Amino acid sequence: MAYTDIDDPTIYFNTKLYTGTGSSNAITGVGFQPDWVWVKNRAATNNHRVANSVLGAAEVHAPNIVNIGEDASYFSCFNSDGFTVGIENDANENTKKMVSWSWKESTTAGFDIVSFTGNAGTTQTVSHNLSTVPKVIIIKRLDQNANWCVYHESLGGADHNLFLNTTNPTQTDTAIFNNTLPTTSVFSLGNNADANGDGAPHIAYVFAEKQGFSKFNKFMGNGNANGTFVYTGFRPAWVMFTNTANGGHWQIYDTKIGASNVVNDHLKANSSGAEIVDDANEQIDILSNGFKCRGTSNNNNNHSGDTYVYLAFAENPFVTSSGVPTTAR
Repeated sequence: MAYTDIDDPTIYFNTKLYTGTGSSNAITGVGFQPDWVWVKNRAATNNHRVANSVLGAAEVHAPNIVNIGEDASYFSCFNSDGFTVGIENDANENTKKMVSWSWKESTTAGFDIVSFTGNAGTTQTVSHNLSTVPKVIIIKRLDQNANWCVYHESLGGADHNLFLNTTNPTQTDTAIFNNTLPTTSVFSLGNNADANGDGAPHIAYVFAEKQGFSKFNKFMGNGNANGTFVYTGFRPAWVMFTNTANGGHWQIYDTKIGASNVVNDHLKANSSGAEIVDDANEQIDILSNGFKCRGTSNNNNNHSGDTYVYLAFAENPFVTSSGVPTTAR
């Protein structure tokens, strides 16, 4: 059985739905002071917005575009039980449905936020604090337009990568992660300007897998409505995946937006589009020990024979540290 050291995942990750006000709006109920907050206006075509505690709440970026950060009124602060958003429609449009995803930086939960200065023209290693080998690394250059570079262990090596802001399939590029696998203390960078721009500031979100709390792996689509079952060892609160073979959107599903199976409603990390509602080709089930894709004819979800990589964070472990199983939805 899948035991865990994290019986309550909401200490380190939580989804919070809220309604925009168009004025300063303190969002509470997250359960901790977040280090990374990601918000999206579910009801409108607006960019995703993220902020982190390393750069400060005022510096905001958009995972779906290459643009540099903004110092606009998206976030004003991180609070002990959440965060405060300002007047911008992307994060707080009056009367609109919003979603936020918050992470706590913690070695226990396998999450580290790292800022570093690039030195393209040569290679470098960057230290992290996880004390275990990362499985996912997401890097954004901060001073100019640049892709969100993604390393995922299941892509097959450090000479492969994806971009969070595109629908592109896996590309081979030894210059981004220097064709060198990360270690328990560092990750490596080549001479790519997006991931290691000379003299440029960068931010990296670094994830290691923790049993019963997070899972970063791959699955193959089967094109069947009774689709591929993906075992995670916990009931996911949040799942994001993309098609590495033919390309596709980065699909995001969570148990607050999709409160019951089948989960139809979802967002796309690389798109400013509003929440997708009732798309039968992009459905999933969220189960007590994983998830099951139910798409039949769509590159974004369960296309037959295509490989997908995913990131998943727990709502409940399948079995707690004391051996108590959780129940199905």
